Formats: sequence, structure tokens, C-alpha cells
Amino acid sequence: MRPTPSLPDVADDAAFAARPLDWVGMQGISLPLRLPGESGAAVQVPASVDVAVDLRAAQARGIHMSRLYLRLQDAFAGEALTPAGLRRVLQDLVESQRGLSGAARLAIRYEHLLARPALASGHVGWKTYPVEIEATLADGHFRLEFGFSVDYSSTCPASAALSRQLNAERFVADFANARPLSAAVVGEWLASERGLAGTPHAQRSRASIRVELRPAFDEFPLAGLVDAIEAALGTPVQTAVKREDEQAFARLNAENLMFCEDAARRIAAVLSADERIARFDARVAHFESLHAHDAVARVTG
Repeated sequence: MRPTPSLPDVADDAAFAARPLDWVGMQGISLPLRLPGESGAAVQVPASVDVAVDLRAAQARGIHMSRLYLRLQDAFAGEALTPAGLRRVLQDLVESQRGLSGAARLAIRYEHLLARPALASGHVGWKTYPVEIEATLADGHFRLEFGFSVDYSSTCPASAALSRQLNAERFVADFANARPLSAAVVGEWLASERGLAGTPHAQRSRASIRVELRPAFDEFPLAGLVDAIEAALGTPVQTAVKREDEQAFARLNAENLMFCEDAARRIAAVLSADERIARFDARVAHFESLHAHDAVARVTG
């Protein structure tokens, strides 16, 4: 058997214009990711991962990039994703560079599925929430952030007030000379097409949230945060919908009229009260049906 020939490695050559580099790595690596399932068993989902390490050795031409790739291939396949597991992976990535690096970072993107019950019919449907996790280990200091988004409906309070005024004016016009009025007559008028002179504009909206977790908590509280934020907004977009669900959704929209400023404050109240969160950045966008532009707000804390 012939011995394997020694292969050249130009990464060991001296660097031109030598200097340290902040980050070197790869983007968009496809990997399997195991997540804690709602039934307790871990589930596997596809993920896209960015990986990088710093290059502290000014004279070194490059890092050992293939080592990063190979160590990531099985890093998340064996156990469900946790902050502690992410820290171990980052430490392993730093050690793979044999003194060239002292810091590593990972950015992980995937779609998280959550079962969402219908409002009134008892049906259940699935909804995806895009998630991005960013973890950094630098000189032993571990930092963990994760972001996600929630879609909801927003009905404009100003438009609702203007619509109510139109309805009132039509009522006065239709019943100016009608005496006496009974509840049955008014109820029949309200249920007719004449009883709706104007409708407030509403639109699908999106809250994009990024939080930094305190190191004392060893879980990603995605489901709990989604539940709390959807409850605070009151009008999350639905999955399975029958007529009774649509009517219940219309009622929730009427009870939760909101500008983008209102939505941002509701979300901030949830995030600022969560002891697991060290910092947060929330952005809301109402994709206007009245305007050709969006209404947006941002709040940090």
C-alpha cells in the first residue's frame, strides 16, 4: 500500500500585509437541528448556520476552515439545542484552531412550528415562527441573543372612530322621523347593509423581536414569549378558521384597536417584565392598507 503523499498547505504561508482579523468563517451552512418538542421528545428541523472565529495571529494567512465545517456537521444532531450546548460547541470551535483564535460566533436560522388553537371552533393548526439565534464566546465570555417574529392584525383606532361617525350619521338620517323606536327595529337595521356605513382599515402586521438572555437560564423561552406577546397584542393571525372563528377574530380586532405605537408598548411591557431577558429590541411594522407605505415603531429596553 502506497503511503499518502504529503499535500501542500498554503494556509501556513506568511500573510501579506499581516494584521489580525475580527472574524473569518462561512455563511449558509445546511445543518440538522434538534429542538425540544411540545410532547417532550426532540424533533429535528433543517437550519442554516453561519460560523466564524477571529484570527488573532497577525502573521497567519488563514484559519483552519474545514475544521469548523466538520465539527459543526454533528454538533447539533445528537442533543436538543440549549444555551449550555451552544457554549460547548463554541469552545470546541475555538480549540480547533490551535492557538490562532480566541473567539467564535454562530448564527443559526430555522423555522419553529407551534400548534395554535382556533378561537371558537376547537380546531388546531400549525404556524411557523422564523427564529435566529446568535451566540458568541470571546475570551471565556458567553453572549446569547435570539430573535423571532410574530404576525398579527392591527385595526386603526382613527379609522374606527371615523367609521363609527359614519354609522351614527346614517342612523340619524334613516330614523330621524321614526317614532317610537324599538330594540328589535334597531337590531334589524344594524344587521342590515344600511347598518354599516363605513369599516375601519386593518392590516397584517409584524413584530420583530430580538432579546439577549441572561446566562442563568438554560433554555430558549420561545414558546412562552410567543404566547405572552400574542396575548398582549390580542389579534395574532390565525390558522384553522371557521365562521365562528372569523367572527371571534372580528370581535378581538374591535377590542384591540391599535396604532403601531400601541403595539410596540404592549410588547415592551411583556419583555421588560421577563426576568430571563437582559435586553430587548422590538420593531413593529403595520403594512398599511390605507397608505402605500408602512407604519413602524421601535422600542428597546
